[in-house]
Amino acid sequence: MNLETVNLDLIFETSWEVCNKVGGIYTVLSTKALTLQNLYKDKTIFIGPDVWTEENPSPYFTEVPSILRQWKEKAELPEGISVRVGRWNIPGKPIVVLVKFDGMYKLKDYYYGEMWKRYGVDSLHGYGDYDEGCCFALAAGVVIESICNHKRLLHKNVLAHFNEWTTGMGLLYTRWKVPYVGTIFTTHATSIGRSICGNGKPLYDYLHAYNGDQMARELNMESKHSVEKAAAHAADCFTTVSDVTATECEQLLDKRPDVVTPNGFQGDLAPVKNRARRARQVAREALLNVAYALTGIHMPEDAFIVATSGRCEYRNKGIDVFLESLKLLEQHSPSRKVLAFILVPAWVKEPRADLLARLSSDETGVSREPLSEPVITHAVNNPYDDPILNRIRQLGFADTNATPDAPVQVIYVPCYLNGTDGVFNKDYYDILAGVDATAFPSYYEPWGYTPLESVAFGVPTVTTTLSGFGQWILSEDRNGFQSSGVEVISRTDSNYNDVVHRLASDFRSLADANPETREKASKAARETAERAEWSYFITYYIKSFRKALDEAAKRRAY
Repeated sequence: MNLETVNLDLIFETSWEVCNKVGGIYTVLSTKALTLQNLYKDKTIFIGPDVWTEENPSPYFTEVPSILRQWKEKAELPEGISVRVGRWNIPGKPIVVLVKFDGMYKLKDYYYGEMWKRYGVDSLHGYGDYDEGCCFALAAGVVIESICNHKRLLHKNVLAHFNEWTTGMGLLYTRWKVPYVGTIFTTHATSIGRSICGNGKPLYDYLHAYNGDQMARELNMESKHSVEKAAAHAADCFTTVSDVTATECEQLLDKRPDVVTPNGFQGDLAPVKNRARRARQVAREALLNVAYALTGIHMPEDAFIVATSGRCEYRNKGIDVFLESLKLLEQHSPSRKVLAFILVPAWVKEPRADLLARLSSDETGVSREPLSEPVITHAVNNPYDDPILNRIRQLGFADTNATPDAPVQVIYVPCYLNGTDGVFNKDYYDILAGVDATAFPSYYEPWGYTPLESVAFGVPTVTTTLSGFGQWILSEDRNGFQSSGVEVISRTDSNYNDVVHRLASDFRSLADANPETREKASKAARETAERAEWSYFITYYIKSFRKALDEAAKRRAY
């Protein structure tokens, strides 16, 4: 790998999503790991929460007792804190320490007091997952301290990288107890910025007037904001994933990130050549089969299949725009039937029994009546409170899905696609291979892994100027399906209707495009993904490593 690196003896990387697939940070770390392994073979130790049991083991972790055995035998961890050491089952197979942190709860008041005295962290107003995140982070800090002391790393180049507010207290602990270790803190989205957007407040037009501390009090986010801000200021190197979020951090956390570290991708996750064609065929068959089982209507094989996916944030992720644009598209019938999937996990209960019965039937080509409410694949625990399902009903798709001549059908898949959902039983990437286009018209999107994943599979995608990925595309001067496979729509606080119309127009142009035009867009998408691989983007992390090591070296000099 031809890039300028730094000399590292050990780097710890801590996140709630190590071996714990619950969000986009999992993708960041799990795809970056191979590049780190190529650069620093087994000098990277990932630290994650041990939230698993014998009845529910992690599918991503393999315990290897020989790794760090001498440390484990001598480690004197607080009562109730234990570790398992092994490898993460991802490309590169990096070393992982999973930490059981239950014992930290009885010590938290002491540490919260110390964090208040040393860093001004206000834990008094913590609620919900605050204690869980902080107790894990503190336990991770204890593990880092223990390993460093065992290996006698005082005069070595050691880094500890912490991701998101949930690990912030671990960074503060490390600065306190192991000051010779260089620290990096990455916020993938500020807790206050996300909360402002999630509460329906305009973020961008008024960002210059927002005070982070004041908004934290107003939105009851004081403790999370406090630990996040303290970690950002205490870190030797503070980073975030895009220029969009860097501006947000500067305003709400009162500190401009030292380095912007855009999220790369591991290109070989997508199938190639004949395997790609076969993967696409299998995925399309599955999608069309589920649609037929729900609606009783055979969609044509050349149906234009579109999808959106990601975190269940109705407004932030632009799911509202996605649905509105499909309704508008319905009024301007494209040349092909449109089948739209919303692949967003919600408070799912179980797969629909009536749907499973149809899917297990060997009847093919038989005319069927639509199932009741033929717009959703799984039962949810809150069927009258789910914002996506409610909007689908309001827009009339529950009725038109059962109409043979409907130009647009919408299907909501409210579960994680991890191969065990009960309906598709396929991984998200397996499904992604079968769609013709994706759209992520986000209002709040610090980076935007979902559109990057899409182009890696050769699927043209739509994002917005409010996403980090969209801003990167614009910086490359390649906006447009034919140039990059990506259409970046301008989005502001006040142009919602324009975005809806633009997205509907993009869908129609893709649906109406001839095969040659679609293939050109797909090729451009793959080329975009190649330019965003970790082999290129890791240089930004190397810069953050260098800064953190330099700051730690200054402390050792005194």
